[in-house]
Amino acid sequence: MTVEVLDDSPEPITSAQRAYQASLKLGFTKGVDRSRAVLAMAKALENAFDDILEANTLDLEASKEMAVPELILDWLKLTPTRLEAAVEVLQRLGEISDPLRRVRNADYQLEDSQSYTQLMPLGVIAFVYEAFPDLGAIAAGLCIKTGNSIILKGSTEASHSNEAIANVLQNVIEEVGLPSGCVELITAEHGASIRDLVTQDKYVNLVLPYGRSSLVQQVMRQSTCPVLKSAMGNCYLYWSANSSLDMVRWMITDSHESEPDQVNAIEKVLVHRQALPSSLAALWNSLTEKGFEIKGDEELVEAFPHLQLVKSGEWGNSYLTKTVAFKLVDSLEDAIAWINQHSSGHADCIVTESYQESRQFALGVNSASTYINTSPKFSRNPSRGDSVFLGMSNQKGHRRGFISLETLTTAKHIVQGNGRF
Repeated sequence: MTVEVLDDSPEPITSAQRAYQASLKLGFTKGVDRSRAVLAMAKALENAFDDILEANTLDLEASKEMAVPELILDWLKLTPTRLEAAVEVLQRLGEISDPLRRVRNADYQLEDSQSYTQLMPLGVIAFVYEAFPDLGAIAAGLCIKTGNSIILKGSTEASHSNEAIANVLQNVIEEVGLPSGCVELITAEHGASIRDLVTQDKYVNLVLPYGRSSLVQQVMRQSTCPVLKSAMGNCYLYWSANSSLDMVRWMITDSHESEPDQVNAIEKVLVHRQALPSSLAALWNSLTEKGFEIKGDEELVEAFPHLQLVKSGEWGNSYLTKTVAFKLVDSLEDAIAWINQHSSGHADCIVTESYQESRQFALGVNSASTYINTSPKFSRNPSRGDSVFLGMSNQKGHRRGFISLETLTTAKHIVQGNGRF
C-alpha cells in the first residue's frame, strides 16, 4: 500500500463523526431491515458491474505505469467472476439469520436477579485494505448486517474502483432508509493518511487491516483504536514419518487455490527426517509441474543441489506466491517448536496416521486453527454452515481465527432484578 504523507485534513474526523452518529441509529434497526439493505446492496452492485469494471481499468492502467508489483496488480484486478463472487457473499449475508440480540445465559447469576448476555454491534469499524476493491463491498455487507457503520480506507492503487463501489453502496443505503453515514469512504484526494483514521479512537471502535504484513504492522504501530490483525500466507505443514505422499501433495496444491488472496496457503513444509528421498523427489516434481517454486534448507540443498536455498529470514515471512520451502526436522516436538517460532499463527497443518500425533500437534501448535489430514484452503463463502468470512486473524484477544459476523459484535451483560430490595 502507498503510505500517504501525514496531513491535517479534517476528512477522517468528519467521516468518523458521521459514521459514529449513523451507528447509534443503526444499532437499533430491526434485523429484517438490515438484511433487506444487504440484499439491496447485492442487487445494486450487480447492476453496476460495467461502471465498476471501467473504473478498475483506470486503476490498472495507472498502476502499470507506476510499476506496481504483480502481486498487487493481481489483487487489484476485478473481473465479472470476482464481482459475482462478492454479490453472492452479500446475497448470502442477506439471507442468513440476524446475528444480533441473541440471548445467552451468563456464566454466573446474582442473588434475586437473572443475568444474561446479548450480542450487540461494536459501533464503527474502520477497514484499511490494500487493493482488493471487492472486499470493500463484502466488509460493508458484514458491517451493515451486524449493525455497525464502516469507514473504508483503501490503497491509492484502487482509488477509482473503491470510489465506484462506495458510491453504489452509499446510494442504496439512502434508498432503503438506513442512516446516512453507515458507509463512509476516505479517498486519496482527501490527503488523509492511515494514521489520521486509526487515531480516531473517540469514534472508531475497531480497525481491521487487510493486506500484506507490512500494512498490518503499520496499522498496529500507529493505531490508538483497538485493532484486529489479519494474517495471510506462511502457513506450515508437518509431514509425519507415517503419512501419505498423496495427502501432502493434495493439501499443498489445494491450499493455494483460494484466489486472489491465498489466505491459508501452505508455504512451508517440515519433513520428518525418515521421509524417503524418492518421496520428496516425487512431490517436488509434481509441484514443479503445477507451477510451484521449490526451496530447501541447507541439508536438503546439499542432498538435492537443484533446490534453491531458503534464506534465514524467509521462514517467518509470507511469500504470497506459489513458492513452498522444505525443511528436515527430527521429531514432532521439533516441528511444533519451529512452527510456534516462525509460523504466522493462523492456520497450520499436519499429515499423519497417528491419532496421538494429531492430538499432540493440535494442542501444542500455538495457532488460531489447526488442520489434520485436510486442506486448510480458505473460502470466504463456504458451501456448508451458516457463516461468511472476511479473513483470518492470528491475534489472541477480541477474536481469533475466522473473521465472521460474530467477530464484529460484542457481548452486553444484562442483569434483570426481580423487584426485591
